[in-house]
Amino acid sequence: MSVIRINQLTKSYFLGKTELPVLKGIDMVIEKNEYVALMGPSGSGKSTLMNILGCLDTPTGGEYFINGTDVSKANENELAYIRNKEIGFVFQSFNLLPRLTAFENVALPLIYAGMSKSERDAIAQQKIEAVGLGDRAHHKPNELSGGQNQRVAIARSLVNNPSIILADEPTGNLDTKTSLEIMNIFTEIHSRGNTVILVTHEEDIARHAHRIIRLRDGLIETDTRIK
Repeated sequence: MSVIRINQLTKSYFLGKTELPVLKGIDMVIEKNEYVALMGPSGSGKSTLMNILGCLDTPTGGEYFINGTDVSKANENELAYIRNKEIGFVFQSFNLLPRLTAFENVALPLIYAGMSKSERDAIAQQKIEAVGLGDRAHHKPNELSGGQNQRVAIARSLVNNPSIILADEPTGNLDTKTSLEIMNIFTEIHSRGNTVILVTHEEDIARHAHRIIRLRDGLIETDTRIK
């Protein structure tokens, strides 16, 4: 069953009356529990596609379905609901709130989901232990290393049991050893049944995925299964 289905997706930006096409007709299907890397040079459209996949932006044309729901024509409130329910985000810069502890950062999405405090605490504790940070749960981001902060971000991405984990350059700020540790966590997440979409420009990071989709000039150049 497809988690993501995209038909002839286009995206243009406008400078005055001048149209700047970025995505020029993307067709793509990602099945449940796939592990996909999106790659492409600067200006290829991969960041724009990632923003649309994450419901952070809307396409100019075409269709985008998540679990059978057409989100290409959703309004802002509907997109926010889908983001919270279906997608877990992991960013290069972690995007943690500096005044909150690791535990509080992980629990935060559950507040927006309307969950009781006891339920939030139980789930947050479970997810933070799953990434190996049970003993650092009550430290703030400035008291943690880059790798530990990314583990917190990964734990936070998992709390709503999303269909899709969308990771944008998740090792971009990390050294080689720490990057490998983070990628091992993504491998484990995938093995538990999650669909993982990784946006990266690093070939060695992309090789952790099972399928690499390369974009160039707003179109899919190659789509290769490697495992």
